[in-house]
Amino acid sequence: MYKYFRVLKRLHKGLIIPWTHADRSFHSVSPSGRSFDVSRYCGRISSFSNPVLGRTISSIVHEALHVDQADTDWNIDQFEDRLFEILSDSNGKVSVAKFKSILAFSGLKDTDPRLKECMTNFENVLQSNQPDHQDSAKSMDYYGGLYLDKKTFKECIQENIILISKSMKNDFIVPEWQSFKQEIDKIYRNCRNNTNGDVASYIPQLARYSPDFWGVSVCTVDGQRYSNGDTSVPFSLQSCSKPLTYCMVQSTDEYIERVHKYVGHEPSGRSFNEISLDYQNKPHNPMINSGAIIVSSLLKPELSLPDRFDWTTKMMSKMTGGEHLSFNNAVFLSERETADRNFALAYYMRENKCYPAGADLLENMEFFDKLCSIEVTCESASVIAATLANGGICPMTGEKVFNSAAVRNTLSLMHSCGMYDYSGEFAFRVGLPAKSGVSGTVLLVVPNVMGICLWSPPLDKWGNSCRGIQFCQELVNVYNFHNYDNLKHTEKKMDPTRRRMDTMSQDVVNILFGAFNGDVSALRRYYLLGLDMNIADYDGRTALHVAAAEGQEQAVRFLLEKCSVNVNIKDRWGFTPLDEAERFEHPEIVRLLQSFREIRDHPESD
Repeated sequence: MYKYFRVLKRLHKGLIIPWTHADRSFHSVSPSGRSFDVSRYCGRISSFSNPVLGRTISSIVHEALHVDQADTDWNIDQFEDRLFEILSDSNGKVSVAKFKSILAFSGLKDTDPRLKECMTNFENVLQSNQPDHQDSAKSMDYYGGLYLDKKTFKECIQENIILISKSMKNDFIVPEWQSFKQEIDKIYRNCRNNTNGDVASYIPQLARYSPDFWGVSVCTVDGQRYSNGDTSVPFSLQSCSKPLTYCMVQSTDEYIERVHKYVGHEPSGRSFNEISLDYQNKPHNPMINSGAIIVSSLLKPELSLPDRFDWTTKMMSKMTGGEHLSFNNAVFLSERETADRNFALAYYMRENKCYPAGADLLENMEFFDKLCSIEVTCESASVIAATLANGGICPMTGEKVFNSAAVRNTLSLMHSCGMYDYSGEFAFRVGLPAKSGVSGTVLLVVPNVMGICLWSPPLDKWGNSCRGIQFCQELVNVYNFHNYDNLKHTEKKMDPTRRRMDTMSQDVVNILFGAFNGDVSALRRYYLLGLDMNIADYDGRTALHVAAAEGQEQAVRFLLEKCSVNVNIKDRWGFTPLDEAERFEHPEIVRLLQSFREIRDHPESD
């Protein structure tokens, strides 16, 4: 814990609390009370004039409070020393390009705001060494000639050392990031060949998008990033703004369920813009047009229209972590010209007294159309989805944007009502919260793991992106993301949150230990789980080697008769299971192995 506290001291610039007092307070209490003391100070820091710094410190304390007792002596300086030793060349210097490539390998981007201080330090060193160096593309080549000695390297990375250490230790939610990217690339290419659907034409500005646009962006809850295709092209949120405004209303209202006095939470079973209400004379849910119009009237109603819109865009900007978010006035004007149906809904709901007291219908309709005209890119929208996946905390900044209860309710409605009239089948086939929009967007949330934005303008008959739907279906065919996939016994599906080497080594240990003990029931279980019974350890020894050497006849018989393992397989020393049985003098197993060898070598004589 004290080592983490030392990191806090490094970030003391601009803080009001005197660190001498903090030091004294920290040392004056018992170790069990220190976590509370540090948390209290960081809670105060977060309310000061430097909220970004406060959030950074809070994240460090979170790391400190969750560290195991055995790791409390972990030393920041020692880690920095070890990192330098690993990365340094024969001249005792570290290549910045190499360092950045390792960060990228784990999924971190140069532009990650959590690495801002580190990258700024690199830039300052480069400018001081080469004052005429042009700031071109900030690529690996840009830093290609920059090598740092130990002192400079440690000074550059120390402010972001917690995130850097997680990257170097591969301690992210998706540890096998490169393998995950390869699988996503395959799915992306498969979906690119899908030419079904038509671009939405009822809004003129949307009709101008090329049907060939296709982008996929992923952001995990740890801030790992992946993008492929047209991920920097801006597009309007359209209906994808609905879950965001609903979440905002729930997060800003003291009574979180107040919104459901005016809007239900049941799937409608009808078209998203149908003029109808539920049995209580309320819109069915916030994900259809009537419900979203009412929800928008509940969003900061005490403010003027310009201030409401300004507040909303600032909240959305927090969700994107400060990435691209803009307003397209041309799309807004197109929305206004084609809003007859929505105005009919609005007047119908006013007739049925659906609005909260004091709501201005015309002003609210303008506000609703503006919300639909907010623009994002695939990359920034993936951070929005990841914020929802992360319980309302933006993974790129660590800022808590929404409370967890609001996010839970939002994801529940996205799961049951988010994909227009296709919602039920999507929940059945994909089993994940999602929201689509007529601009061709799909926001997909894998709770506690990642957020994904898919964008391709051609739509199916339900108004969902054809490529987006295909991508979602193929994704859950590969990974156990479906809400009802059994994590332990899913057939042939991968869990991206598990380390491949850890999984493989555990399989080896389980099978070989079962063979060592002659535990046929355990071997039977592993076989039924689909494990490779010929799997070998680092010495090339298989379960059959171990069972033969230990004289476990029943285990040997099971492996030969039921699993059809290779009877002639050799370990690193050239020994077969038969050699092992002979060396350790197990004549019954010798005869058994010899008989199976003859059968395998001469199957026609059987």
